[in-house]
Amino acid sequence: MRWTPLLLMLATSCGQGQKTNGPRMRMTAKEIVAQSTDAIVRIEANDKDGGGEKVGTGFVLDKSGLIATNLHVVAGSAVIKVKLHDGTPYEVMQIAGIDAGRDLAVLRIKPKKELKTVRLGDSEQMSAGDQIVAIGNPLGVFDYSVSSGLISQVRPVCDATDVRCPPGGLKLLQISAPISQGSSGGPLFNQFGEVVGVTTLIVAQGQAINFAVPGNYLKPLVAQPIAMTMDKFAADTSSPDEERGGGNPDAGPRIVRQVPDHPVTVLQGCSDQQIGEVVDAISDAIDIGAPLYNRGDIEACFRIYEGTSSKIERDAPCPGVGKAFGDGLLRASTLATYKEKAWALRDTFDGLIKVAHQKGIHPGSTKKSPTP
Repeated sequence: MRWTPLLLMLATSCGQGQKTNGPRMRMTAKEIVAQSTDAIVRIEANDKDGGGEKVGTGFVLDKSGLIATNLHVVAGSAVIKVKLHDGTPYEVMQIAGIDAGRDLAVLRIKPKKELKTVRLGDSEQMSAGDQIVAIGNPLGVFDYSVSSGLISQVRPVCDATDVRCPPGGLKLLQISAPISQGSSGGPLFNQFGEVVGVTTLIVAQGQAINFAVPGNYLKPLVAQPIAMTMDKFAADTSSPDEERGGGNPDAGPRIVRQVPDHPVTVLQGCSDQQIGEVVDAISDAIDIGAPLYNRGDIEACFRIYEGTSSKIERDAPCPGVGKAFGDGLLRASTLATYKEKAWALRDTFDGLIKVAHQKGIHPGSTKKSPTP
């Protein structure tokens, strides 16, 4: 995820050429669906050997055949198929853009006729409380399902000072609109029928806690398309061995620890007993996850850490603890490998342990002695 938007160039290359003069008209969800459905596609991706089908959603950005989706929907795939709303199938000929840090990909097909397109809006104008509509293919079965909701919050994930952050930083749109697996890569519309996000992440342990990548990150990809072959794309985006659950902890990306330095006020509202219970839960997760990591079961370690973090965030005894774990989970969601994800949550753990130590609370220090 790595360019600056070229808005002037995009004014003529994106959308259906509608003039922007005059006031924009607010639209109902039904009107947005009627206007946009023909520009939304189903995506089916296979690995180089033809197995492991993945299903997602995409949308047409340019009438000549540029389609946006999430990178994780198509990563590692040499064969990607696109099905239009009318059922017409196409095979993706090239990859026109990749923004790995923001989980975005732009695909190129060669349609037999001009395609209907969506309009890209300005995601920088979105804020908490704005109404949105999402359209996708939940579970790969319920094609063109529509859901509506609100922008719950605009969440900064990292900024340009973070060496692992995409140039220009990264934000995500937290949304209340329900989305499911298979909806990844689908468009998120504002009240004017403009795409302001790409639905990308589901927090399964939460209720109506989902995320979209801001649509402005797509603009430079469309303004400066590339021409990558499918074989090169599959090779460059294939998951490393550790992603399949059996890897060398010393292989893969170099880890730079980023343990948060919380003020003691992060624990405000928590009793010592509650802080102790959080620290004990963290300690238990590390006791289980670290040995798994060290023997190469990196994904299993991450899943242990993820489950503990999600539970603590959901049942947080005070706001600061909930936010700390929410930030950790959000950071982990933006990283490419299970190794990086596991360490991101370990950083979250260690940051909370460190601030708990400042209050004199250590693992086991608040546990009650067993009765005889």
